[in-house]
Amino acid sequence: MKLFLDTAIYEEIAEAVNWGVIDGVTTNPTLIAKAGHDHEEQVKRISQIIGNVSAEVVSEKKDDMVVEGRRIAAWHKNVIVKVPLTPEGLAAGKVLAGEGIRINVTLCFSVNQALLAAAIGAYIVSPFAGRLDDINEDGMRVVADIVAAYRQQEIKTKVLAASIRNPMHVTQAALAGADIATMPFGVLKMLFLHPLTEAGQKKFLEDYRKTQEAKPMPTARQEPATKR
Repeated sequence: MKLFLDTAIYEEIAEAVNWGVIDGVTTNPTLIAKAGHDHEEQVKRISQIIGNVSAEVVSEKKDDMVVEGRRIAAWHKNVIVKVPLTPEGLAAGKVLAGEGIRINVTLCFSVNQALLAAAIGAYIVSPFAGRLDDINEDGMRVVADIVAAYRQQEIKTKVLAASIRNPMHVTQAALAGADIATMPFGVLKMLFLHPLTEAGQKKFLEDYRKTQEAKPMPTARQEPATKR
């Protein structure tokens, strides 16, 4: 399972890229606005350091989404165009996918919706696990069901577990067979943490320092006496 960052903050993305653990980024208009940047400029900037950058259309009608999607796709070769799972969004996504543009169908909440996304040739479908949990549904169960349905039907669309809220969600997404999990920077950082790792690293370093301190000091070399 590949790990994506769900953010538009360049500094967070650059740090995660430096760690070597992420393969992409998902953005949306809300994240771009929170980052305080122009949509196009920020997506272009992010796309220069990481592949698979999802950028979302903000139009509501099919024809407008098609025009906007083409424009977004032209920003950079790493861009994936996000469209909403609505009749207008899927219709626009069908046109864009037919033109060779990678499409991420967002705001998916059921297996049936995921089947519709696959029907238009979407590159990615994004079920929102956390938001399903918020209304007392099992979000990761839906992710697992989508994965199972896709495998049964030999569908190639990738399943991206979105609305990840905590490290357990990441584990559950992997066990469900999701192709991708996208998460906030804070959740990504938590994946590194375990008390035994911290304690073990501290002990190893302490032991190493003790071995260095126990080494005998080198003695001064005695030069042989010379005849005068």
